[in-house]
Amino acid sequence: MTSVTPRLAAAALVGVMALAAMRPGPAAAADPTGTWLTEDGRARVRTEHCGPRHTHLCGYIVWAKKPLDDQGRPRLDQFNPDPGKQARPLLGHQMLLGLAPNEEGRFEGKIYNGDNGKSYDVTVWSERPTELSVKGCMLAVFCGSQAWKRVTDVAPGQLQGATDAAGGPRADPEWAAKPAATGAVPAPARRPRPDGPPAPTR
Repeated sequence: MTSVTPRLAAAALVGVMALAAMRPGPAAAADPTGTWLTEDGRARVRTEHCGPRHTHLCGYIVWAKKPLDDQGRPRLDQFNPDPGKQARPLLGHQMLLGLAPNEEGRFEGKIYNGDNGKSYDVTVWSERPTELSVKGCMLAVFCGSQAWKRVTDVAPGQLQGATDAAGGPRADPEWAAKPAATGAVPAPARRPRPDGPPAPTR
């Protein structure tokens, strides 16, 4: 008499493998670059790849709900610990400070808060084309997450120029694009051609 135990075990194994195949895997990472409206609606942040090999992620404030102070002047980065940056406008400053990719396909690093001049640990990723997840932590203990929404329109007063170009945001010096070093040997100057038709050949 043939035992049915091996057959039952094989059937169970096939069933487990089928269920595992039906389970959704980890969500594929979506493009984290673009323009995003923060969860509180106070700012729009433009994210783009940066760094020498464009593998990091930088972000800039390109629109603010209240870009002016009570005197009608541009709000300044007055709480920045770097005295050289305290006179710069908050509109256009760099907020995401060159986040590096991690093993999970997310970006980690520091986020700068112009409201108090402090920087915090942050992780940024996107699982849906319309949303950017932002998780910030202070002292690696107090953490909070936000969902920023992708925007494709242009709000009044929004910076539209390229980074470090006219009408665009400004990168911190360490993340500003560096001109490519050519190192090419200049070509010798070409001798001017004499006027008139070329001399006939013999």
